[in-house]
Amino acid sequence: MAKKNAASAQFNLRLNKGGIKAIGPGKIALLEAIDETGSISAAARQLGMSYRRAWGLVSELNQVLAKPAVEANVGGTHGGRATLLPTGRKLATLYRAVERDAARHTASATRTLLSLLAK
Repeated sequence: MAKKNAASAQFNLRLNKGGIKAIGPGKIALLEAIDETGSISAAARQLGMSYRRAWGLVSELNQVLAKPAVEANVGGTHGGRATLLPTGRKLATLYRAVERDAARHTASATRTLLSLLAK
């Protein structure tokens, strides 16, 4: 278990397009949660956000990508279903790979930065 005041570093990649935050950690977490739950509303609950916010993020993401990341089907008696499409899966996988690579390639400098923090 990590110490309460332990120092750590976290990389957050953001890709912007035309003044819009096109891709970032929140949208990637949402894609992963949709893939896990098969539902935008369940993913939103899992992440502690409103359904409206989650739907807006999915819509925004689908608009800025060349191909959509998520396909949503309106619910009937059993509720709706959301499917992470190949573009969404590729996006999440590549994003996490960039995060891991950045952490690995900057590990020494990051440790030095963390050592400068007050104990």
